[in-house]
Amino acid sequence: MAEIILKIREKIGIMVEAEAISPESFAGKGKEEIEALLVWQGPEKLPLSRFFDVEASGPSASPEETRIIMQGDLSRVKRIGEGMKAGSIEIDGPAGMHLGAEMVGGSILVKGNAGSWSGREMKGGLLHIKGNCGDHVGSAYRGSWRGMTGGQIIVDGNARSQLGGGLAGGQITVEGDVENFCGIRQSGGMILVRGSAVRGVGAEMNGGAIAVCKDILQPSPGFVETGREEDPKLGEVQLEGRFVKYAGDYALSKNAKGTLYCREV
Repeated sequence: MAEIILKIREKIGIMVEAEAISPESFAGKGKEEIEALLVWQGPEKLPLSRFFDVEASGPSASPEETRIIMQGDLSRVKRIGEGMKAGSIEIDGPAGMHLGAEMVGGSILVKGNAGSWSGREMKGGLLHIKGNCGDHVGSAYRGSWRGMTGGQIIVDGNARSQLGGGLAGGQITVEGDVENFCGIRQSGGMILVRGSAVRGVGAEMNGGAIAVCKDILQPSPGFVETGREEDPKLGEVQLEGRFVKYAGDYALSKNAKGTLYCREV
C-alpha cells in the first residue's frame, strides 16, 4: 500500500482546480513526480508542490493500493478525486467544490465540510462527508438532466439545496436537514433525510424514492397520499415510526412513479 500525504503550505487565495489529485494520477509515482503534477490556478498551470508539501511512503502501487491523505484547509481546492475509480482519499479538514465529481469507485472521507457539487454525476464508490455540504450534492451539472447514477453519499451534517437533483441511481443519506428542492427531477435511486426539509421535496420527480424523517415545511403540491405505513423499508434501510406514503410528482406527469415518505405528524 502506497501512502501519500499532502500538507497545504499556506492559505490559498484564488481557487485551485486539482483534478490531478486522485489515486489514478498518483499510482506508481515517486515524490518528485507527484510534486510535478500540474493544477490550474486562474489562467496558470502550476506544479502541485506550489501548494502542498508532499510525503510519500510505501512501494509503488496500483490505484487500488494508493491512499491519499490531505491535511489543512482545502475549501479553496476544487475537483479533488474527480473521476477516481479506485483507492482512497482522506481529507482532514474542509474540502472545496466538485469533490468526487463523476467518481466511479474507491472512497473519499472528508473530516469537515464540503463545497457545492460534491459527488456530481457520481457513478460508484463512497463519498462520506462528516460535516455539512453545499448545494447540488449528487446532482446533474448545468445543462444535464441525469445526476448521480450509482454509489453512495453519506452526509453526517446538513445539506443545502437541490440535493440529488436528477438522481437516477445510487443512495444519498443526510443525517441532518436539507433546504430546497431535494430530489428535484429524480428518476431513480434513493434519498434518506433523517432531519427536516424546507420546500419542493421531489419536485418534478418521476421515479425513485425519498424519505424525510421529520418535517417538510412546504410540501410539493403534486403528490397524492397513497397510504400510511409503520416502520417502512426503503431499499435496505429500515425506517422507524409511522410514515405517510405519497406518489408523484403528478404536476409533471399523470404516470409519475416517484415515492415519498414523510413522518406522520
